[in-house]
Amino acid sequence: MQPLLESGGRMEEEPSNLPVSLWGRVSAFETRAREAYKRKPISHWILLVLSSAAMLIAFPASSLLSRVYYANGGTSKWIISWVAVAGWPLTALILFPTYLVCKTSPTPLTLKLTFSYFVLGLLSAADNLMYAYAYAYLPASTASLLASSSLVFSALFGYLLVKNKLNAAIVNAVVVITAAMTIIALDSDSDRYGNVTDKQYIWGFVWDILGSALHGLIFALSELVFVKLVGRRSFHVVLEQQVMVSLFAFVFTTIGVTVNNDFQGMKYEARSFEGGKSSYYLVLIWSTISFQLGVLGSVAVLFLSSTVLAGVLNAIRVPLTSIAAVILLKDPMSGLKILSLVVTFWGFGCYIYGSSSPSKDSS
Repeated sequence: MQPLLESGGRMEEEPSNLPVSLWGRVSAFETRAREAYKRKPISHWILLVLSSAAMLIAFPASSLLSRVYYANGGTSKWIISWVAVAGWPLTALILFPTYLVCKTSPTPLTLKLTFSYFVLGLLSAADNLMYAYAYAYLPASTASLLASSSLVFSALFGYLLVKNKLNAAIVNAVVVITAAMTIIALDSDSDRYGNVTDKQYIWGFVWDILGSALHGLIFALSELVFVKLVGRRSFHVVLEQQVMVSLFAFVFTTIGVTVNNDFQGMKYEARSFEGGKSSYYLVLIWSTISFQLGVLGSVAVLFLSSTVLAGVLNAIRVPLTSIAAVILLKDPMSGLKILSLVVTFWGFGCYIYGSSSPSKDSS
């Protein structure tokens, strides 16, 4: 098989049960993959593998830990929102050495750029709070599937604000993922926890969708900041934005936790938490670390590879989170939820194909 792919003139000897155009795409993809591998040093691929693993492990772990917090006696939505951004110094610690390694200087903070980070930080704090409500009332597997709708809103807001192109494959992805969310709504009676009321479940569903919509808006606005204000996109520039946005989100969330007296409430929660104080604080600490590792992994993947690979990894981590929730947290998994998972994966595939099509055409 390998010699046939290396000698382009013999591709007609492949089995005829697949279209020639498909074999052409497969051959072209393999050729580009081989060329890309040879162009980059081995250290590049090691970093890419580690970054991809960070996304696939850290983000699902963070989602599961949020559910563990609520399942074992935690009640505060502000605390879960706070731990999502409390690890911003970890990202800053990665940022500062990049100035020395890349021999570059920090991006000047103009008034417009600072205000943009301020707004994105406020939106990020609100987004984290919405997701906290979702995980308080929904199983982790359901919340993860619903959160995948952020891809729909990213595409729509990207089209409206950044003027990103929409092709038939991306539009199909929007429709398919929307259908998957509808399937979950029809299956609402099968995965509701006994201590969650009908009203709470509905609000969890609503907050998850609203959080996904806001996440899509944040993604589009972040891209707009790069296009209009920064004018370039590099590893340290993306890290700078992440640090500044997380810092402002941390400030806003800390104010919310303080006003709500949740810092004082942590002592009571720790005492009544199933597993004891040590388990309580370990859940919060690892939630903070895992979320930041996921963020660093996603930034690195975007820099080392492309948004297409980031989309592939996002597509993979949705079923990973759902399967892990079923195995580790005993989440209910009905036939309709499995169908929704398959349809969501199909939608991600359509989006990835649509996103990669322009680059293929231009190459």
